[in-house]
Amino acid sequence: MVDDVSPGSIGRGEPLKGAHLTVTSKSFTENLILGAMMGIAFEAAGADVLDRTGIQGSIGSREAVRKGDADGMYEYTGTAWITYQGNSKPIADPQAQWQAVHDADLKNGVTWLPPSRLNNTYALAMNQDAYRKYGTKTLSEVAALARSDPGAVTLCVESEFANRADGLPGMQQAYGMNVPASRITQMDTGIIYTQVQKGSCTYGEVFTTDGRIRSMNLVVMADDKKFFPNYNAAPEINSKTLKKWPAIAEVLNPITKKLTNKVAQELNAKVDVDGEDPHQVALDWMKKEGFVK
Repeated sequence: MVDDVSPGSIGRGEPLKGAHLTVTSKSFTENLILGAMMGIAFEAAGADVLDRTGIQGSIGSREAVRKGDADGMYEYTGTAWITYQGNSKPIADPQAQWQAVHDADLKNGVTWLPPSRLNNTYALAMNQDAYRKYGTKTLSEVAALARSDPGAVTLCVESEFANRADGLPGMQQAYGMNVPASRITQMDTGIIYTQVQKGSCTYGEVFTTDGRIRSMNLVVMADDKKFFPNYNAAPEINSKTLKKWPAIAEVLNPITKKLTNKVAQELNAKVDVDGEDPHQVALDWMKKEGFVK
């Protein structure tokens, strides 16, 4: 990374001067932005940074941090708990979920820094017309509507969500929601948003930090029974690297603390809706927040 940045509110005194750090990320928009933020923060704190963001799939970037081929990335607590650590039942409290992931990963040579409020999990959303007509705000109310007016509830979902235990089958069971297969359409993620916006289905499966929620003015149903796992973003750092450069924590913590679903939706929309570059979006935000100059 060759950004012309200097310390703002983070990185004063360049506590990472002399460090050669590699940052990584997965290849989807939000994780690219978060990976860029981490790298820019390290640069401002004096480090030389190698950019290995954009690795396909979850496992590749995670393994790079675990093996020491990369030094850090922003990962999601739910992904670690379920995909990497092999648990089937999520922990409902976000902080307890993070703590469990943190404790389990220490033996893998990976240290988790404090989590953000950014929680990129599943949800159902509807357009404004449907919201005015049916007025549902929670998944419990969607389940009640499916019982009282079965014809009102149609779902657009991904095939993966339709078949995962922590997706549609589990959600229907948890909420006593009985939507017949004839009223459920499976499609690609991107198409779901446009179909919901057009009203082709009453509710669509969305990710809570997706920029299209904001740009299309969709209404997200609250998961009032806390069925879906917490996917809070947090820095995952190679433990040997953190031991050598403990200032990494103080450099990243203020940034992580600022990350919320609203911030993520805004930044993701700049890339997915407006066509901006993820790295530039991260840099602009870091400057706007005063983290770097």
